[in-house]
Amino acid sequence: QVQLVESGGGLVQAGGSLRLSCAASGRTRSSYLMGWFRQAPGKEREFVAGIRWSSGVTSIANSVKGRFTISRDNAKNTVYLQMNSLKPEDTAVYYCATGDGYNYWGQGTQVTVSS
Repeated sequence: QVQLVESGGGLVQAGGSLRLSCAASGRTRSSYLMGWFRQAPGKEREFVAGIRWSSGVTSIANSVKGRFTISRDNAKNTVYLQMNSLKPEDTAVYYCATGDGYNYWGQGTQVTVSS
């Protein structure tokens, strides 16, 4: 079993930045995928960014490409989502997920971008 704890969400003005953290514990494996998803009010959950723990190869959604980056810290067993040039459209609950097929999920952290 894997436990995920997200942090770093909050309220920020448009154009600002936030960094989300996801700390993983439990029976993690280097082969796991780790990623970020988000769900805005009235919308379905969508993929934001992912990273393969073993190689560091990343994938990023077109909607945030050029503004968001995903990275990981092996020593801390933590994944980060650096969010720059934030827009009101980025307002959502952001979720961390991991596993061979994203079968483990965190509780989510709220990101609100004001205009």
